[in-house]
Order: sequence, then structure tokens, then C-alpha cells
Amino acid sequence: MSHGARVIRTGVSSAGPAAPPSAAASSAGSDAELLDGAYFRSCAGMLKVAQMISLLVGFISVNNSQWTDYSAYSYFQIVTMCDLVMILFFYIIHIFRIYRSLTCVSWPLAEFLHYLIGTILLLIASIVAASKSYNLTGLVAGATFGFLATVLCVLSIWSSYKVSCITQSTNAAV
Repeated sequence: MSHGARVIRTGVSSAGPAAPPSAAASSAGSDAELLDGAYFRSCAGMLKVAQMISLLVGFISVNNSQWTDYSAYSYFQIVTMCDLVMILFFYIIHIFRIYRSLTCVSWPLAEFLHYLIGTILLLIASIVAASKSYNLTGLVAGATFGFLATVLCVLSIWSSYKVSCITQSTNAAV
């Protein structure tokens, strides 16, 4: 009987559920790759890109319009840019698989909290921008894209909550 050290590979990470054994063996070769090409085509990846585009279009629409209320639209611009930067940050985290090397951070929880706080702030900013638009087309377009980004962020919250709850309940049963 040998009492040597054994390595047990689980395939579980903070990014999601465990992969099947055949997928874990095939992904061993893809660990050396720098980019996660599957994330580009995933629903979460495309949702992040749509959020970034709608936030950028909303920001540009408001920025290139004549303002009637400085504080309302500067708040809208700050919220859209901060949200855009944070979504880009999490997109880069997933694309370059940084979550695998920084396991001290609960990435699903961090992303969930970001979306929760960012969506509430974006909804408030869009409501204020829509109420102060005075039918100027650029300001109405900016508020509309702000509402579109809010809906996309709610979809991200719902999908991440659904995935984390299903993952936790199936792991508890095992």
C-alpha cells in the first residue's frame, strides 16, 4: 500500500459549476490559451457587449446635445461611464480568465453586486434624464439608451442569480 501524495482534480472554480470529466480533460490543453474564445460567443459575453454599446451610445447622445440642466446630465454621464468601465473590467476578467488566478475574490458575487448597484443608479439617472429632456432629440435618445442598458443589466442580474442559485442547490444535494 502506497501512502504517497495524490492530486485530485475537481474542475470546480469560482466562475461556475463543475465541468464533466471529459470536458475537464479536453480543457486542460486550452488552459495555456490566453483568450477564452467561447466567452465571446456566449450569452453572457454578448449581453455585456450589448450593455457597453447601449451605454456608450447613451453617453454620446447626451454629450453631443444642448443641456438644459447641468446637474441632471452630468450625473447621467458619470453613471454611464462608471458602469461602462466596470462592465468592461468584468468582460476583460472573463476574456483573459483572470478569475482562475485570483481565487481570493468571489467573482460571481462581485459581478452580482456591481450589476445590482449599477442598475439602480442607472435607472435613477435614466429617469432623471428623461424627465429633464424637454423633447430634445439627443437627450431623449440618451435617456432611451439608458433605459435599454438598464433592462440589459436586469437580464444580467437575473441570469447570474439564476445560475448561482441553481449551482448552489445542486451542489448542496451532492
